[in-house]
Amino acid sequence: MTGTTSEELLAAQACLRLLHTARAALSDPSEVPPATAATLLAGPIAEADDALRRAGLAGNEAVLIERIYDLAPPPRSAAQDAIPGVTRPRAREGSQS
Repeated sequence: MTGTTSEELLAAQACLRLLHTARAALSDPSEVPPATAATLLAGPIAEADDALRRAGLAGNEAVLIERIYDLAPPPRSAAQDAIPGVTRPRAREGSQS
């Protein structure tokens, strides 16, 4: 994560938490009614909004997406899974694997 500030990292993490919470809350409407889902999402939405504002990323989706990708290891290709002895490419400098 070359050049990534701690505020940008915190914003990316907050957005990922929001994404995971939204997936869980909205995955089965029969188990989680829409009103309950909205209540569950209010906190993570506020946290993400605040973190984006502090990092200067509000409205700057391109930089935000780069920071989110910096948090995840690169995906394995189908070819790498099929060929014995092929190792996964190294993550970008400073990224967490």
